[in-house]
Amino acid sequence: MRCRHCGKELSLPFLDLGSAPPSNAYLRAEGLRGPETWYPLRLLVCEGCWLVQTEDHAGREALFTEDYAYFSSFSTSWLAHAERYVGGMTERLGLGPESLVIEVAANDGYLLQYVKAAGIPCLGIEPTAGTAAAARAKGIEIVERFFGQALARELAAAGRRADLMAANNVLAHVPDINDFVGGFACLLQPRGVATFEFPHLLRMVGQNQFDTAYHEHYSYLSLSSVERLFKANGLTVFDVEDLPTHGGSLRVHAQRSDTGPRPRTPAVDALLAAETRAGMATPAFYQAFQGAAERVKNDLVAFLIDAHRQGRRVGAYGAAAKGNTLLNFAGIRPDLLPYVVDRNPAKQGKFLPGSRIPVVSEDVLFDHKPDDILILPWNLKDEIQQQLAAVRTWGGRFVTAVPTLEVL
Repeated sequence: MRCRHCGKELSLPFLDLGSAPPSNAYLRAEGLRGPETWYPLRLLVCEGCWLVQTEDHAGREALFTEDYAYFSSFSTSWLAHAERYVGGMTERLGLGPESLVIEVAANDGYLLQYVKAAGIPCLGIEPTAGTAAAARAKGIEIVERFFGQALARELAAAGRRADLMAANNVLAHVPDINDFVGGFACLLQPRGVATFEFPHLLRMVGQNQFDTAYHEHYSYLSLSSVERLFKANGLTVFDVEDLPTHGGSLRVHAQRSDTGPRPRTPAVDALLAAETRAGMATPAFYQAFQGAAERVKNDLVAFLIDAHRQGRRVGAYGAAAKGNTLLNFAGIRPDLLPYVVDRNPAKQGKFLPGSRIPVVSEDVLFDHKPDDILILPWNLKDEIQQQLAAVRTWGGRFVTAVPTLEVL
């Protein structure tokens, strides 16, 4: 396999999680009678540009289907994050009724609803039918296609260049990352700004967030690799923010390399220096990750087996993609974890891919009253504990497995 950015042949291993079905390929009851498609889940590192990437086995159409079940608006903390972003960028860029905001991977309109409420024209680009329909129900205009240079040229030709483009948690999800980034350079106004949020590879390694690896994440990103990628495709990084979301993310601010007027902030060079100090441009940085992942797997399996032997009732909360990675890597099935609760009706009544654990509503949790609740989306553990505060009334405990097994 060759690097999807620079084309160099890949040979440095980073993480091998065996094999798994796509993390968002939830099963209906009738699907339990048939087979699933499993793909190897291995990550490699490019020693030319230091882009970490998943081996190619499935195209985007096989992963982001019309019944894609991830709806952003079910997380109240994420909605608050989006609202703060819209307010901050509106003030910073002076956005108003004459501006245009375009979000790539607009999902269910979780962010653009705040742009629309502020009276700023907006457009969403979202290829998955279910989430696109949810955004349209909020009155948001959606182009239901995958984004790249071809679509960017069409929109630019129609006079729809953007003053602000937002791309939250999508840069890692694109197989042709050069075409994707090049589309932003094409669609921005001369003085326009694009922001990209993505989990920071430095945090992934430092906090053992191996469960954020799944087939839908084609790339795993540092600021160093992103700066090289952007420079090669017509964008210049001028600012970066360190965010707590998704276990530690970056928000990179970029502009067109040919016309962007904004000076580079000290934050960019400070973070690049931190990545250099961590050794992210050396093979040693990537070579201990496998062992750390295996320790989490072994500790979780031991915990569940011990609970089973003691007669403790265990359930899980949050049918998240990262949870599917963890459960399939650990080989956990309904005998050890009988259900996972999720607030999203699009997931309820279905079964997790691979493990085939049923997804149920919160009512089941309060009927069953488990002794231990395994929080799979550990990045939302504070929000989930607040939502389920009543669990404490029967002595229930919350548990997370990543970065290490912890009873909260």
